[in-house]
Amino acid sequence: MSQVIHARFVEIAREISVELANAISNTPPLELTPRQETPFPERLCRAVAGQQLSVKAAASIWGRVVDSAADRPLMDYLAKVSPDTLRGCGLSGAKVKAMGAIALASRANQLNEDMLRDLEHDERTRCLTTIWGVGQWTADMMGIFYFGDPDIWPDGDTTARKNLERLTSRRRKTIRTAARFAPYRSYLALYMWHQADVPMV
Repeated sequence: MSQVIHARFVEIAREISVELANAISNTPPLELTPRQETPFPERLCRAVAGQQLSVKAAASIWGRVVDSAADRPLMDYLAKVSPDTLRGCGLSGAKVKAMGAIALASRANQLNEDMLRDLEHDERTRCLTTIWGVGQWTADMMGIFYFGDPDIWPDGDTTARKNLERLTSRRRKTIRTAARFAPYRSYLALYMWHQADVPMV
């Protein structure tokens, strides 16, 4: 499937700009492989913890959070732990509040994976963004990397957006450009992240 998408992307890109066509054609076909090795609420917390941080810094902070929970179930721990303890792990006050809200939503069964998987991305986003501190970017990342939705363009992601602008035109809205690649806009994001050599979430 990735070979078919790659070939189609090269054809579409040639109609938009030479730079974009060359960037995609010089990249090997990319796979969208959802990673569900951890429960969804934990993955959501980790995404929030890593916002606006380097991959290395995010991993270090998340490791301290997990270590602080010891052998306690993580969602139960995050629902009750002192904010000062989490701030001591390197989290900002806003991220501490968001992770507490996620933990409470999980305990209220608002983050049931099977239920969320059955929703369209827009509807799932509406559910997730009712939780304090969970925004569009986080919902997009979960849609792409946890649920494996093939057709999400994360316009709020600076790296993906700026690379598409660089390879096309800063005067052209990236949402319009990305629409040309539907129903595989998540793959377009993968190609744009690949341009920056950004590890996948």
